[in-house]
Amino acid sequence: MPDEQMWQEFFDPDTILDSLGIQNLAGNIVDFGCGYGTFTIPAARRTIGIVYAIDIEAEMIHVTQEKARQHGLRNVIALQRDFSTEGTGLPERSCAYVMVFNILHAENPLTILTEAKRVLVVGGRVGIIHWNYDPTTPRGPSIHIRPRPEQCQSWLTEAGFTLDGTIIALPPFHYGVIGIESQ
Repeated sequence: MPDEQMWQEFFDPDTILDSLGIQNLAGNIVDFGCGYGTFTIPAARRTIGIVYAIDIEAEMIHVTQEKARQHGLRNVIALQRDFSTEGTGLPERSCAYVMVFNILHAENPLTILTEAKRVLVVGGRVGIIHWNYDPTTPRGPSIHIRPRPEQCQSWLTEAGFTLDGTIIALPPFHYGVIGIESQ
């Protein structure tokens, strides 16, 4: 992860959350790979449910917990966990939304999406954002492992999701796609 100040320059969290339909939710949300809490904190303001912020790095969990405390948010639970190999530990069908932001370049994207499907209620949504497939973006994984939007859509359908809409442009550096848990 780059330093937090640099990281914040790459995103407009409220615009991204709006574009992905994360507004006035009543259910729980889980943020896979919460990092600095860039999306966890604004998402916590958009739901009366709990926001589970999960990251493998203890430092990211600490930063996210501290931000939640500073903002007076009591609905954030930060968990240090390797969700890509151990799962989230959350109960089945316990979340209305799963945020999978900038992590599907990992070794096992289908494992991550299968876990998202497991924790989603029927009708729940998984939102994916990733870096544009463009070598001029200032950050992100190597272009050789960076997924194209169509690849993310393919993974969603392979994991059993129904696609919701088309590819969402999230300028200047990202795109988004949404899947719905329909089973």
